[in-house]
Amino acid sequence: MDASPFFWKIFFEVYEALPRQGPGNLAGAARALDLCGDLPPAPAVLDLGCGVGAQTLYLAELTSGTITAIDSHAPFIERLKKTLAARGLSQRVQARVGDMAHPGQPPESFDLIWSEGALYNIGIENALRTCKELLRPGGCLVFTDAVWRKKNPPPEIRESFDLDYPGMGWVEDVLRAIDNSGLELLGHFTLPDEAWWEDFYIPMEHRTAALRVKYASDDEAAAILDRLDREPEMHRRYSDFYAYEFFVARRPSAQHRP
Repeated sequence: MDASPFFWKIFFEVYEALPRQGPGNLAGAARALDLCGDLPPAPAVLDLGCGVGAQTLYLAELTSGTITAIDSHAPFIERLKKTLAARGLSQRVQARVGDMAHPGQPPESFDLIWSEGALYNIGIENALRTCKELLRPGGCLVFTDAVWRKKNPPPEIRESFDLDYPGMGWVEDVLRAIDNSGLELLGHFTLPDEAWWEDFYIPMEHRTAALRVKYASDDEAAAILDRLDREPEMHRRYSDFYAYEFFVARRPSAQHRP
C-alpha cells in the first residue's frame, strides 16, 4: 500500500492499540490445533507475524511447550513482551523483532508453526517453503489466509483487496499450493463472522472514534480515519464475498507417509 508517513502514523495508532491485528479467536485456534493430532507433550512453537500476540497467548494456554513469536513491527513486540511479563510467561515465550521471510531459526527446529493472516506478506508459496524447512518431520503448519467465496465482488471490495493482497485466491488455490509444497493437508475450515468482530473490528471502530476526538481539528487525520473505517463497514455489507480460512498441514515423516 502506497501511503504517506502521516497515514502510517495514524494507522499504527489504531492497530497498535487493538487486541489483535486481524480476524481470529480462541475457539478457532483450539479447533485448528485439534486438527494437528498428536503433537509432542511440550512442542516447540513458532508464531510468525505475531502482532501484539493474541494468538501467541492462545497457544501458551493451549500448549505446554516453548513459543518463539516474531513480528517485523517493533512496537507490537514491545507490547507483547510487557504482556508476557505481566502474565508470568516470559520464560516460555520469547518475542522477537524479525523477518518472516528470514526468521533466523535453525532448520527442523519446530514441532508447530502458526501464522494468522500474515504469510501472504511474503507470498504463500515462499512461506510454505520456508515453513516446511523449519518444521521437524511430522511437524504441523497452521495458518489463516484471506480467500474469495463468491465471484464478481463489488468494485470497492475488489479494489480494497487488490491494494493489500493482489494475489488473493480461492480455497482451492491455497490447497493446491500446499500440495505442491510437499506438505500434507490435515484439514481446513472457515472462520466464523464473530471472529472478525469481537477482538478486531469492534475494538477498531472504538479506537478510530477515540482518535477522531484527538484529531478533531485535523482534516487529513479525519480523512485517514474515514479510510480505515471503510474496512469494517465493507465487511458489514459484503462479507459473503470473502472469508478467512484456517489451513492445517503437516510435514510428512516416515510414519505418516503411505
